Amino acid sequence: MTLSEAELLTADEDRLGELFRTSPPGDIPDGPMEGTAIICAGTGATRPIAALVRLAVWRGKVFDRTGGYLSNRLSSLDALAILATVAPGPSRLDGEECIVIDYSRTSLVARGVRDEIRQVGPDLYLGVIWLLGAKVGWFSLRKPQAGTGPGEKQPNTST
Repeated sequence: MTLSEAELLTADEDRLGELFRTSPPGDIPDGPMEGTAIICAGTGATRPIAALVRLAVWRGKVFDRTGGYLSNRLSSLDALAILATVAPGPSRLDGEECIVIDYSRTSLVARGVRDEIRQVGPDLYLGVIWLLGAKVGWFSLRKPQAGTGPGEKQPNTST
């Protein structure tokens, strides 16, 4: 079964945790990735929050696998900001290997943030967001499809 981003948006906390725990770390992505915030998982608020975050705040990440870092894609302007280091490491969720996105040494704004991702499908990652050691939400990352790059029409997350 191939998992989709739409399925992640409808999953509840328990399902997302199960998917994360049972998925391999995968390779560190390289290049731009489209992001979707998954906040208030399993509730009617998940999709509206995802759409609002995408429109106003966060659109994804751009990875530099060789350099071991990434930049976040912010706002409808798709501005690159808020650097982080990227490397394999143990997850706070289960102690098993994942890809750790660490802002503690690279960003004053996001110093208390740590993201962890694992590959849940072809070109699809599930991430958990930690803020000051507490899990505060989830997100997905996927390789852009043709016609969905910066400045182009984005996929509909409301279906």
